[in-house]
Amino acid sequence: MKPFSELLSLAGRTAVVTGGASGIGLAIAQRLAGQGAVVCLVDRNEKVAEIAVGLGSQHCGVHTDVTDEAAIATACSTILSQLGHVDILVNNAGIALIASAAELETSAWDLTMAINLRAPFLFARALGPAMCKKGFGRIVNIASQAALVALDKHAAYGASKAGILGLTKVLAFEWGPSGVTVNAISPTVVETELGKQVWSGPVGDAFRAQVPTGRFAQPDEIACAVAYLVSNAAAMVNGENLVVDGGYTIR
Repeated sequence: MKPFSELLSLAGRTAVVTGGASGIGLAIAQRLAGQGAVVCLVDRNEKVAEIAVGLGSQHCGVHTDVTDEAAIATACSTILSQLGHVDILVNNAGIALIASAAELETSAWDLTMAINLRAPFLFARALGPAMCKKGFGRIVNIASQAALVALDKHAAYGASKAGILGLTKVLAFEWGPSGVTVNAISPTVVETELGKQVWSGPVGDAFRAQVPTGRFAQPDEIACAVAYLVSNAAAMVNGENLVVDGGYTIR
C-alpha cells in the first residue's frame, strides 16, 4: 500500500487553471504547485504571467479572454508550447451577474453562459483529446451550490452551473475509458476578497446562518478538494460532483 502522501503528489504533472490569477483560482494554483505540479495560469489579468512566476520560476501565465473562442484556441496552443503537454485542467473562471429573472438582460445571460459554460467546454475540447491519447488526464470543473438549489436572482448563474454538471457527466462517460477522469466541485460562498465584499453585512449574516457549519468556505478548502480529485488518490472518482458547502444543500 502506497503512503497517502505519495498518492496526493503531483510531481511530474502539468496543470492549467483558468481564472487563476486571483481568488479561488489562485488558491488552486498555489495548492497544485505545492503538491509538485507545474502550473499555467490562464486569466484576463494582464499581469497573469507575473503572478504565475510568483509561485516559482517554472510556472507560467497566459493572458486571454475566455469569451472569445479564437482567443481560447490561441491560449491552448501557447499553453502546449510552454508546458509540452497538459495532465490537469481546472475550469475555474466564472462570473456571477445577479438579477431577478424578469429583469435579467439577454446580454447578461449570454455573457454568463459564455464564461461559465462555453469556455469550460472549449478548453476541455482543446486539451482533452490529447489527454485521452496518452491515457491520462484529470479535469475538474468548478460548479456551484446554485446548480443544486434555487437561489434568488441567480437564474443565469444557476443555469450555467447546472450545465457544468451535465457537461461533466458526459465528458466523464466519453473519456473515462481513455484514463481521463472528469469531476465537478460545487462550493458554497467562498470568502475571497470579492466574496467578502459581496456577502458582508446582514445579507451575508443571514445566508451564513443557513449553513450547518455556520460559516462560508475558504479558498484553500476548495483548492484542497481540487488537489484530491486530480491526484492518484481519486483515480476511481469519475463523473462526480463534490459539494463543498458546509451542508447547505442537505436541508
